[in-house]
Amino acid sequence: MSFILSILFLLVCSTSVFLQSSQVEARHTNNWAVLVDTSRFWFNYRHVANVLSIYRSVKRLGIPDSQIILMVADDMACNPRNPRPATVFNNANQHINVYGDDVEVDYRGYEVTVENFVRLLTGRLPADTPRSKQLLTDEGSNVLVYLTGHGGDGFLKFQDSEEVTSQELADALEQMWQKRRYHEIFFMIDTCQAASMYEKFYSPNILAVASSLVGEDSLSHHVDPAIGVYIIDRYTYYALAFLETVQPDSMKSMAEFLAVCPKRVCISTVGVRQDLFARNPHSVPITDFFGALRPVQLTFSSLVLPENQCFDCEKINITSSVKSSPIAKKARKIGYVNQFPVLIENLK
Repeated sequence: MSFILSILFLLVCSTSVFLQSSQVEARHTNNWAVLVDTSRFWFNYRHVANVLSIYRSVKRLGIPDSQIILMVADDMACNPRNPRPATVFNNANQHINVYGDDVEVDYRGYEVTVENFVRLLTGRLPADTPRSKQLLTDEGSNVLVYLTGHGGDGFLKFQDSEEVTSQELADALEQMWQKRRYHEIFFMIDTCQAASMYEKFYSPNILAVASSLVGEDSLSHHVDPAIGVYIIDRYTYYALAFLETVQPDSMKSMAEFLAVCPKRVCISTVGVRQDLFARNPHSVPITDFFGALRPVQLTFSSLVLPENQCFDCEKINITSSVKSSPIAKKARKIGYVNQFPVLIENLK
């Protein structure tokens, strides 16, 4: 009898190891990003710049707007104190307007609340919620969660009026796991005492990084004198510097990303939690979280279309007489400008 029990025990253990191994090796099928700025008021300009910069990076690497949830608590681009209206910069050189012309904010202003954030993660939204405000993930989804704002030991403030605690956040992620709403999560937070926000996590397949340990402040990077406030946080600045070197076919790993801000430049100590994560970060491509699984080939060179080819003729059902008109015969070029293709007529 004991022999039979031993055999059954070995079979159960082998099955468990096999299932865990299969889960580790399983590939995700889609990518999502939840990017949240929780701060209001002009002096928190840098938090909006933080989240818009990460937004720009994940879009460049292939995650479409339909799979990005962007929550911005204050619209710095339209703030009356902004000396350059309709812009947000993350560098004193003002080289890139990260607000741009193609930013799709899903939750803005007073919509950025703890309740909406938790409901978004857990999928417990009202039935009439637009698709653009829903996190439509499944068990094959890799999800990037990025948070920036003001925090303390075990909490993150939302608009200086409410807080989400580390336990509430951990329970929300557990609901996601129970409902099969993710395959893996990369949790990234840039606040003071940021590591306290991942200490309560207990769900599997979560890799977490924080800009500071408990008892430490996360510091800003630099001031733009023309704007008059700090315009980006130190940890996010160095994270972006790394992401700018990443291409959609990059072989750089998550382990490299986790080491982007050593204490000598960050001043605070970056915290990492990987005990819940099944894979070795050294073997996880950074594009598993910051990129997207889409069969798209990017080109940054101009393409010359045939002179007698009408651009979108089939789409708009143009007749053959119109197709042969001089307008339809003009040579056209198409190229990538600011991440989107634009048609430029009559380029020489």
